[in-house]
Amino acid sequence: MIDLHTHTILSDGDLIPTELARRAEVIGYRVLGFSDHVDTAIVDLVVPALVKAAADLGPVMKMKLIAGAEVTHCRPEHIARVIKRARELGAKYVIVHGETPAEPVIAGTNRAAIEAGCDILAHPGLITEADARLAAERGVLLEISGRAGHCLANGYVAAMARRVGAQVIFGSDSHSPENLRSRKDGERVLACAGLDPEEIATAFKAAERLASRVTT
Repeated sequence: MIDLHTHTILSDGDLIPTELARRAEVIGYRVLGFSDHVDTAIVDLVVPALVKAAADLGPVMKMKLIAGAEVTHCRPEHIARVIKRARELGAKYVIVHGETPAEPVIAGTNRAAIEAGCDILAHPGLITEADARLAAERGVLLEISGRAGHCLANGYVAAMARRVGAQVIFGSDSHSPENLRSRKDGERVLACAGLDPEEIATAFKAAERLASRVTT
C-alpha cells in the first residue's frame, strides 16, 4: 500500500505520527505520507514537525515515511504562497484540498491549486473539464478519495480524468485508525469509482513514481 494522504493530531487526526506509522505498518503499508492541514497561519508550525517525525521514524522502520502537507480551505489568492512555504520548510510533496461536495470550499480553488503546481489535488469534486485538462498538462494528480463525503464525486472525477487524460491517485484521507486502507481496500474504492484493473494499477504506479521522485 502507498498512501500519501493522511492526518495526525498536528491537524485534525486522532493519532500522533508515531502511532499512525505503526498502524499503517501493521496493515502492510510500504509508503506512508504525513499530510496534515496547513494554511497561512500554521504552515510554519506543522510542516517542520512532520519533517522531524519522518526523519526520526524513517531509519528504524522498513516502511518509507514522507513529510508532506495539505493546503486546506485557503483563499485561492494564498494557495501559491502556502505551497511555496511548505516546500521551503521541507514538505516533499503538497496536496491541495479541492472543491469537494462535502465542504464549502471556495470556487476557484481547484484552478489556483493546479496553477500553483501542487502535486495532488485532493477530492476535486465536480472539477471542470478545463481544469482537469490543465491538471493533465501539468502533471497534477487527481485524487480518488477513500473518505466519506469526499468520495461522493469519485465516479465523476474518474470519468473526467479518463476523458482528458489526467492521472488519478488513491488517497485514504485518513483521520483515524479505521480510515486507514489496505491495498485491497484502496483497489476496491478505485473500482467503485469506475476504474478498470489496468487503470487501478496505473493509479498506484503514479503514487509510487511520486513517492520515488520526492525522496531521491
